Amino acid sequence: MKEKGELAEELFYQGYNCAQSVAGAFAEEMGMDFDAAVKLASSFGGGMGRLREVCGAVSGMFLAAGAICGYSDPKDPAAKKEHYERIQLLAARFKEETGSIICRELLGSMGQDTNPTPEARTAEYYRKRPCPKMIRLAAEILENYSLTNQDGSDII
Repeated sequence: MKEKGELAEELFYQGYNCAQSVAGAFAEEMGMDFDAAVKLASSFGGGMGRLREVCGAVSGMFLAAGAICGYSDPKDPAAKKEHYERIQLLAARFKEETGSIICRELLGSMGQDTNPTPEARTAEYYRKRPCPKMIRLAAEILENYSLTNQDGSDII
């Protein structure tokens, strides 16, 4: 069985966006079929529809974390707090490694392009982007988080 980081990176090379790649790698754990997971994550690529806001890999990680261990009772503030703490921890781990969770900052000069038309996936596209590394990292952070969950439970 492939590790989640490797699987997520492979999905990106198949043409899925950053968020889809991470969410797709965790589809089974999310209790979803693959197509539903990538469709649900499709809006978050390119930093939210190529707006270059929160990195798609981070959004995919958050989406998967919510599906796997999020809360559903709006009258349970403790569960909400616990989940937000989890999300902040995942974000902090990503930021420790990359310096940011913001797409435009991670992409540098390439992050200024907010045209909704995605770039063609060419060898040059893959060579110049940090996205595969970010996708692998986000998936690994979530996978490793599950192994060291605060209460010792095994989420994934």
